[in-house]
Amino acid sequence: MAMQRRFPVGHADVFPAGAFLKGGVEPVADFNAERRADGSRPQQLDKDTGLPMWQVMVLDADEEAGKKDTAISIKIAAKVQPVPPENTTPFPWTPVEFVGLTALAYVDDNGNRPRLAWSFRAESLKAPGKPAASGSSAEKAA
Repeated sequence: MAMQRRFPVGHADVFPAGAFLKGGVEPVADFNAERRADGSRPQQLDKDTGLPMWQVMVLDADEEAGKKDTAISIKIAAKVQPVPPENTTPFPWTPVEFVGLTALAYVDDNGNRPRLAWSFRAESLKAPGKPAASGSSAEKAA
């Protein structure tokens, strides 16, 4: 049996108590590419699809989440900048659900001792319990 490096996971499996968007959607800088004339870095492209990479900062509402797992970054490959759902709560953080979420395990050795950490990607994001917007990132890539 061949195990894929990145494997699909359900949103509720990763965020059983919910997830909240902190801030907006930002382009992922490509630190392996040369700087532009103005000193900025170009946007990273997805290795599989060639689509631009975007990232969001997410707060995990799970009370049992560890200190380093409370705020995580999730990347999204999309032709255009994904639009987060409208925040209809009185709080500064927007409830969010990820569609097509995948996980990749890696060893984080930035500390006193190495630990298992996770890198997450999603096809798109939406309001919890709502249908995904038509034309997901995967459809746009085709």
